[in-house]
Amino acid sequence: MKPWYEELFRDYGEKYDNESFAQGTIGECDFIEKEIGGDKKAKILDIGCGTGRHALELARRGYDIVGIDLSASLLNKAKAKASAESLHVDFRRCDARKLPFAAEFDLVIMLCEGAFPLMETDAMNFQILEGAAKALKPKGKLIFTTLNGLFPLFHSLDEFFDGSQKKGNAEYANHHFDLMTFRDHNITTVVNDLGDRKELSCNERYYVPCEIAWLLKSLDFSTVDIFGARLGAFSRADRLTSDDFEMLVVATK
Repeated sequence: MKPWYEELFRDYGEKYDNESFAQGTIGECDFIEKEIGGDKKAKILDIGCGTGRHALELARRGYDIVGIDLSASLLNKAKAKASAESLHVDFRRCDARKLPFAAEFDLVIMLCEGAFPLMETDAMNFQILEGAAKALKPKGKLIFTTLNGLFPLFHSLDEFFDGSQKKGNAEYANHHFDLMTFRDHNITTVVNDLGDRKELSCNERYYVPCEIAWLLKSLDFSTVDIFGARLGAFSRADRLTSDDFEMLVVATK
């Protein structure tokens, strides 16, 4: 049986872009571009690229991009969008735990839970960070978002998702946040592109800031900065608080 994250995104390429978490691309790419100083020579790797929303926007702006994802459905949609606009993005099907790159990229991005932190174990999630670190050139930069472990300590996940769900999108219910593992176990219901309704038992790892800082320092990142992640409006001015559902991480080798 396939892991829930593989089953969730199978036959979901057409509906994915309508999800509420898949909005805000322009503002997020503005932040990314600012972080690399608008250097068009920068080579970028997008881990968990999905339907290519960030990769394609950065390609429109003249950047050299490789996008990897585990879902053939999402990649097929990304390739179709690139072809329709005559954009060149090197989209590849690849497991983020087994990245084949070594010191090739100036920037690695991993946004909207792109692979990390969806894996079954903390060790698997760490493999993704290891691969991202290895893919970077010296002084390269990693930008990613991940679930903020402070949020469910102060807020109900059921209430949060009830207030953010839109008709036709994935539905999330029966949340149980395990304080021993910092994993949220829930039932996710989707209707895929074929009209099939699927109920999946899912779980995602939430991280606290000091964990992320320690993990990245252990991978020889020289600086690790963590901020609150606001959809479509990433900013270094947003201090992370317990009210932020996600955190934005910017780390430099």
